[in-house]
Amino acid sequence: MATESRGGAAAPSASERMASASERMAFRAAQELRDGDVVFVGIGLPNLACNLARATHAPGLCMIYESGAIGAIPERLPVSIGDPSLVTDSLAVVSQAEVFQCLLQGGRIEVGFLGGAQVDRWGNINTTVVGPYENPKVRLPGSGGACEIAVHARRLLLMMRMSRRAFVERCDFITSPGHRMHGKSRAELGMPGGGPARLITDLGVLAFDETGEAVLTEVYPGVTPEEVQAACGWPLKVAARLETSASPDAETLRLLRERLDPQGLHL
Repeated sequence: MATESRGGAAAPSASERMASASERMAFRAAQELRDGDVVFVGIGLPNLACNLARATHAPGLCMIYESGAIGAIPERLPVSIGDPSLVTDSLAVVSQAEVFQCLLQGGRIEVGFLGGAQVDRWGNINTTVVGPYENPKVRLPGSGGACEIAVHARRLLLMMRMSRRAFVERCDFITSPGHRMHGKSRAELGMPGGGPARLITDLGVLAFDETGEAVLTEVYPGVTPEEVQAACGWPLKVAARLETSASPDAETLRLLRERLDPQGLHL
């Protein structure tokens, strides 16, 4: 998944220069998925990552969508959680209540994907408001199922593009909990899920240490730790052995562009 970086950022190869930030993110997220994983899938890059994993190294990936499609195997990239392509050849179609109560709250979801408008060093996500809740600058879509996913999924993968506006010292509102909220850990708050495992960005990858704080562990070819810090709103921890993430090869790029997302919906 990654190679050790020695003496600064590695020079990108020809195929690495061809890959866009979105393609790198989808490819890196797909590497976090194992054959047989039960994944609560969202729309956007997480959707693309899951379908890439299923088409390559994880054919037994079980994808579950919020709309109720269980074991979906779409022939084309769905454009929403209500896309009819999710129903064809799926194992079952159930109610949202069954998805959340029986599967998610029942502890049967191994991997969940989330993103948002803001994220902090503990992996807390904001998708509710920017600014004061009572009089916000921007009102966002809210939680949907995100809070339930963050609380109950055994492993959480976050996908967000880095900027100081998005990677903040403190979220204006915590919609979906990470590892620590208001000085308390997940265990202290009684949350059963494992919390964020990776934060996959357009510059590199952050893991979470034993305290629950984000640590830069990988950068993409040609990216320096200084560039990552410049896009982060808090003093970022950097791993002692910083690695360079592998980039998608020509065949993977062809698969992403020609088969999985030929219309460029997410890339």
